[in-house]
Amino acid sequence: MTIPQQPDHTGGGPQASAQHEQGQQPAQQEGLDLSAVRGHGTSAGSTPSSAEQSSETPGPNQVEVPALAFEVNEQTFESAARLSMELPVVLVLYSGQQPDSQQILPVLQKIVEDQAGRAVLGLVDVATSPAIQQAFQVQALPTVVAVIKGQPVPLFQGVQPEAQIRQLFDQIAQAAAQAGLHKTAWVKGTQAQEGPRHPEALEALEAGDLDRAEQAYKDALAESPADAEAKAGIARVGLLRRTRDKDLAAVRQAAADNPTSVDAAIDCADLDVAGGHVEDAFTRLITLIGTTAGDDREKLRLHLLDLFDAVGAEDARVVKARGRLMRALF
Repeated sequence: MTIPQQPDHTGGGPQASAQHEQGQQPAQQEGLDLSAVRGHGTSAGSTPSSAEQSSETPGPNQVEVPALAFEVNEQTFESAARLSMELPVVLVLYSGQQPDSQQILPVLQKIVEDQAGRAVLGLVDVATSPAIQQAFQVQALPTVVAVIKGQPVPLFQGVQPEAQIRQLFDQIAQAAAQAGLHKTAWVKGTQAQEGPRHPEALEALEAGDLDRAEQAYKDALAESPADAEAKAGIARVGLLRRTRDKDLAAVRQAAADNPTSVDAAIDCADLDVAGGHVEDAFTRLITLIGTTAGDDREKLRLHLLDLFDAVGAEDARVVKARGRLMRALF
């Protein structure tokens, strides 16, 4: 069974927008919900999928797993391989120090949760499990491999659009069924969470202590690299820190006076996102990416990815902007 890597066939370029500098008021848009940062929100990942709904024992076509996404290391790899004899195990080999790895982990976790137990996700940190990296002959990170009945099936390397990854997971499910695997994952004792996650971070934010909040989110992310809410929390704390003392009128004027200034564009994009004009912010940076190169382009790209995290990977505006960013870059 072969599942080919899904190539990116996007092309073209972004459309420019300069409503603010021309004195026009932008159209009303849905704002960025910072309630999760300030202590009143929950993430999309906080509600368990149907595969995780609690019951006392698994059904006849269910396999008990510790979670839908769990760490796999050199000591637990054989257990993951045995699990693949009953349902597909998708392994992501990553480095916690690499931006692409940090970007893909929450996307994979969300997809696995949406799969209703048809597959599980094994997180392999190559820094602590180099033997697994060597066994799969991995040359680039992140690398995603499905294991079905003990047989590895290479899927892709690097960052891919979420829609294409979902297509691959559908193919994995089809291949598993053809191989005679019809069971789904079952997580014991999982209940829908009540109240906000990361209470220490939220308490710090309520007290206005951004440093302590950021560290709490970083600690949570270090413990669980696939924690999408912690990653979003870090990005949102950064956004709050960058915008809380900025003068809106001065920032807009600087962007209007210096339309090719990377720093001015970044400042204005931050305030746009914080003020709810998310698409304006994305358009501003993507347009400038299309006209810059070298360090300036990379600075804009990385800042845009940080704003994607702050808004949320599953947000429709982010999904659309990711496609535009790829076209601007390639």
